[in-house]
Amino acid sequence: MSQTTVDTAPAPPRGRAALALVALLGTLTAIGPLSIDMYLPAFPEIAADLHATPSQVQLSLTTLMVGMAVGQLVTGPLSDRLGRRTPVIIGMVAYALLCVACAFVPSTGALAAVRFAQGFAGGMGTVVARAVVGDLFSGRAAAKYFSQLALVFGVAPVLAPSLGTLVLTFTDWRGIFLVLAGLAVLITVAVVRVLPETLPPERRSTRGLADVADTTRVLAKDRIFIGYAVTGGLAMAGLFAYLSGSSFVLQDVFGLSTAAYGVLFGVNAIGLVAASQLNGRLLDRFSPRRLLVSSLAAGAVAGLALLTAAAFTSMLGVTVLLFCFMATVGMVNPNSAALALDRHRNRAGTSAALLGTVQTLIGAAAAPLVGLGGDRSAVPMTLVIAICSTLALLTVLTLARSRT
Repeated sequence: MSQTTVDTAPAPPRGRAALALVALLGTLTAIGPLSIDMYLPAFPEIAADLHATPSQVQLSLTTLMVGMAVGQLVTGPLSDRLGRRTPVIIGMVAYALLCVACAFVPSTGALAAVRFAQGFAGGMGTVVARAVVGDLFSGRAAAKYFSQLALVFGVAPVLAPSLGTLVLTFTDWRGIFLVLAGLAVLITVAVVRVLPETLPPERRSTRGLADVADTTRVLAKDRIFIGYAVTGGLAMAGLFAYLSGSSFVLQDVFGLSTAAYGVLFGVNAIGLVAASQLNGRLLDRFSPRRLLVSSLAAGAVAGLALLTAAAFTSMLGVTVLLFCFMATVGMVNPNSAALALDRHRNRAGTSAALLGTVQTLIGAAAAPLVGLGGDRSAVPMTLVIAICSTLALLTVLTLARSRT
């Protein structure tokens, strides 16, 4: 149940306008995966061209994610004050320009700095997309809509590395950022033409920084909101553990070829997308919280079984259970986001910002944890997944549990 209700919520678009809005908001949420995954195949080339070590190149990935977290924190309150369209247009224009800047950096230090700014701008689109959903929908309807967005968000990580590899066949690594710049221009045009203003002037914040501080304080004190945010973040941490460790586990430990790994990666992504679409159907019969708890329980069981399979070096067990775990993530994210945002719909921008920041930071922390265990065993990756999935279930049952 939401703590604050809104009587004058704008009417959601219908027909073709509704489909166009789903595609646009899904693309905005996919900016992060595209920014991360498209240039991964170019890491060796970047290191050679800029005379840098792999760790120096990887720093640009870290700064990008930190920039996205900070960008969401700033943009959420800003969108509550100015409306949704203006911040996202500014963010996409800045993102396009910064992509061009990335294509001409002279060093990895400069690349890391520009990627931070690029992440900041990209985070503006992500938080506005979530805020728009919070403006238009609540409860089951919001969870269904987030499930639809997951169709685009889930496909992006699958296509992005292949798209990056394709670009590298025609040009060098700098061309990848020019392609991203072109994509950002197209998104900006789509925002101008398709995105309605979902926050009318009478519902906007007018108190400036004082109101931002008050709203943030209210959100931070809302145990249930924080509980759902942390739950989603822990699910994302398990996903990031998979993304950062699966290539080493499946290729170096189990000996899969690059092509076979690509196929398996795609199958797992399809599982995530399919589960998110199934979630939308199940919401006609079950509440978002019931589906969230059920999927978290299934994820915890899959995570613990995955760790057991890794301990016995069972490739079949690991591959099957990775698919099962990824499918649960496809159901956790839509429901946890909808339940969190539904509690403060009158400040959807700030709520989406805090939600996104918590999830990004928790998720980003998982990647280096996998690397600490080395790359000669599947246990480090599966251990992180098992811990994150179990903690996510415990969090929703305790911190995000209503006591009324």
